[in-house]
Amino acid sequence: MLNVAYRLLGSLAEAEDAVQEAYARWYALPSVRREEIVSPGAWLTTVTGRVCLDVLGSARSRRERYVGAWLPDPLPDPGEWGGGHGGGRVRGLGLAPAGGVGGVGSAVAAGTGTGAALPVDPADQIVLDESVTMAFLVVLETMTPAERVAFVLHDVFRYPFAEIAGVLGRTPGACKQLAASARRRVDGAPPARAAGGGQAEAVRRVKEAWETKDIAALVGLLDPEAVMTADGGGNRGAALRPVEGGTRIAQYMVAMADRAPGLVLLERSVNGMPGLVAHRAGTVLTVASFEVTAGRVSRIWVVRNPDKLGSWGRGAPPFAEGS
Repeated sequence: MLNVAYRLLGSLAEAEDAVQEAYARWYALPSVRREEIVSPGAWLTTVTGRVCLDVLGSARSRRERYVGAWLPDPLPDPGEWGGGHGGGRVRGLGLAPAGGVGGVGSAVAAGTGTGAALPVDPADQIVLDESVTMAFLVVLETMTPAERVAFVLHDVFRYPFAEIAGVLGRTPGACKQLAASARRRVDGAPPARAAGGGQAEAVRRVKEAWETKDIAALVGLLDPEAVMTADGGGNRGAALRPVEGGTRIAQYMVAMADRAPGLVLLERSVNGMPGLVAHRAGTVLTVASFEVTAGRVSRIWVVRNPDKLGSWGRGAPPFAEGS
């Protein structure tokens, strides 16, 4: 269920809260009522979806008060980063597509038998695929709450509209229309790309140009109409508005390098795609995601808010410069 909640909310902490709320409601049911529910997994998914819908309804006003741009939480690759506290043991906690949802017993198999989960890093439970790339999550942010729920449940997790209707409290036909509207937003955005050598090479060259403070090289690697969006949340310095244009972005990046002595860049997977992680003395300060179009970087999303970088400090392997 955490896989669904993260895609719906873009926040790992909020996704955790939504799933915990669903389980709390399950265990608050009388035992007789729980036994009457034919598919506990479907029941929990419905409740999680409703909780997420409520959170999304209030998120817009909260994000209007957010300092600067709001970006989804970046996720590390647990196999690459160290896997937090449980690795593959908790992979089964992720939600399967419709028809394959396990019951509550399988969902809490890693727990104590009373619903209490082992202390694992929730980021380990997210399946990294094209539906969690930063580019895709940013597009999801443009949808209305109902569109996002209908689209994620149907197009990503293959739930039938008849079941989605129970989450949204609408008819299956209305849910189908919501998903179609959301799909048009996705179709109008650059397509999500699978991680490949082209993006990895582009990110590597950006890293090298940044380290040498080579503005000309950076300009050559960036699309002339590139856009960089930074999220500091008021907790760390970051551009409050998107920086537009390859030249301006290159100048901004070099200026940041001048103000950040001792900062080390590492090539790491971010939400399943090649990205960069900046740390000083073993503490992650910045995580950057990239969109590469026709061999040039067209979008950069930079997360510096420490509240969103918790997964990058849990169980991370020793840092090695240049690795």
